[in-house]
Amino acid sequence: MTPDTLTRAAVFTPPTFDPERNSVEAVISTFSDVLRNDQRGSYIERLDPAGLDTSNLLGAPVLDGHRQDSARDVIGTIAAFRIETGQLVATIQLSGASDAAPVVQRIAEGTLRGVSVGYRVTQWKTTTDPQTKARIRTAVAWSIFEASAVPIPADAGAKFRNREDSTVTTEDETLIRDEGRVETRAAIRQVARSANLSAEWADDLIDRDATVTEARAAAFEETQKRAASQPRIRVVSTQDDAATTMQRRADALYARVTGAAPKDEVRPFMGESLRDMARASVEAQGMSTRGMDTDTLFRNAIHGTTDFPQLLTSTGNRTLVAAYQAAQSPVKSTLARQSTINDFRTKTMLKMSDVGQLQKVSESGEITHTSRSETSEGYALDTYGTQFSISRKALINDDLGAFRDWGATAGRMAAETEANLILAVLLSNPTMNEDATALFHAGHGNLAAGAALTTAALDAARKAMRSMKALDGKTPINATPKFLLVGPELETTAEQVLASIYAAAVEDTNPFAGRLTLLVEPRITDASFYIFADPAVLPVLEYSFLSSAQGPQMASREGWDVLGMDFRVHLDFGCGAIDWRGAYLNPGV
Repeated sequence: MTPDTLTRAAVFTPPTFDPERNSVEAVISTFSDVLRNDQRGSYIERLDPAGLDTSNLLGAPVLDGHRQDSARDVIGTIAAFRIETGQLVATIQLSGASDAAPVVQRIAEGTLRGVSVGYRVTQWKTTTDPQTKARIRTAVAWSIFEASAVPIPADAGAKFRNREDSTVTTEDETLIRDEGRVETRAAIRQVARSANLSAEWADDLIDRDATVTEARAAAFEETQKRAASQPRIRVVSTQDDAATTMQRRADALYARVTGAAPKDEVRPFMGESLRDMARASVEAQGMSTRGMDTDTLFRNAIHGTTDFPQLLTSTGNRTLVAAYQAAQSPVKSTLARQSTINDFRTKTMLKMSDVGQLQKVSESGEITHTSRSETSEGYALDTYGTQFSISRKALINDDLGAFRDWGATAGRMAAETEANLILAVLLSNPTMNEDATALFHAGHGNLAAGAALTTAALDAARKAMRSMKALDGKTPINATPKFLLVGPELETTAEQVLASIYAAAVEDTNPFAGRLTLLVEPRITDASFYIFADPAVLPVLEYSFLSSAQGPQMASREGWDVLGMDFRVHLDFGCGAIDWRGAYLNPGV
């Protein structure tokens, strides 16, 4: 799932502005609670300092009002940071560029005081306050990816910082207290605006010298009362559930992309364009879209906390998976055994021989001990990937063609990548660790000298497989042929050989009619043919995915190189030959 992008505001500290270094310190987060709204109503958002990932914080850009449309919007970078008395403090290296000078000047003189951080939450925890019954959503895994200079801060707990070597006088203390009251009043008014409460309500709290925390609690109680007093209209519909609505929009978008017939409950959303879906996602977060132009609408839908990125990613995943499944090679889907690997280290498959036949117990009751031989084969995972972008123009134009075509192509290419890797193992005839001999070799009894595909050649292959011995070299395993694998050159011949014949004489009967399943692999370009046993009984080839990401995986993010959204597909996959006893090769003529 694509992480939500959120913002919070703190306060710049102009007293720490260093004109020689062109730098300034800022309290960019005090981890204080913020009152927010969603479809379920008001809730308290809380940031867990222990869950903050600071690995990408150093060097993160400082922007002008969260704008990301141009390089001119970057006014500095975060040069250092530290946690100090429960606050996240950053040293910001400001830009010396002429186009950034107006913003830098306002920061230096103290007229531009706010700094808002943009952050993404990858894991939420929802709880309820036992006293106020307020819903609390705590970000337990999150990261900051940018900071921005803004005119109005929302995090009133952040304070102006003085230089560590300065002496605070009584006059200074009075000034700080006065400025603190101004910040508190501004924060209370911001709480009122966020909760759609009147200015009179905010003035009343200010007159009572309420703190920001008290204002947030009062706002929550007020919104709860207001919601309880409003008449309720009961509508028998599951569309009130945000997750259900989002899923139906995703189903409608998928139907539009692929042309599939939508379900009845999805039909009301079939007429929605990408612009309509973006608008609904933004409004579901409590943000008004009245008067919002299309460009701003998509920017808020992509960069904000909406479900719109997940909507597109879900549709892309379904398009990719459908094409991926349809393009499977018969060698992978039928002849190879599937497994998983937990990491990227070489997977080793240990093979042990049978215990041998049971021996007669002597008159004294002594049971003969037997030994078991063992060997192993192995292979490792590698990662394969590609990426594409949906431009801002395509979103605005509601152009789903490129999205559909790329998703389907990515699915087919993922299947082709897997097939190429497995066929590369089969066609390269690799050396087995068990006896340092090629997979198909006369010493293994599974390689013919070369003959045309006939009933007689299949008879020889079956006899050879029936004669296969276990790891001890003695115990027969009676390998049963089940699949005939050929390339396009032998497809017609193979169908003729395997066809049922109503013979007038016993010697004319086709013994292989209905006994072998024909598989055709276009990567086999010569006249060779293979016989395989059931891989569930005697596996020869095995492939694995990373256990936490089986099959191709799609992810998305807001576009950086282009205005729009970037999509990435990656595949963690590996394969190898694990035994030779379940297959036979005739190189043909």
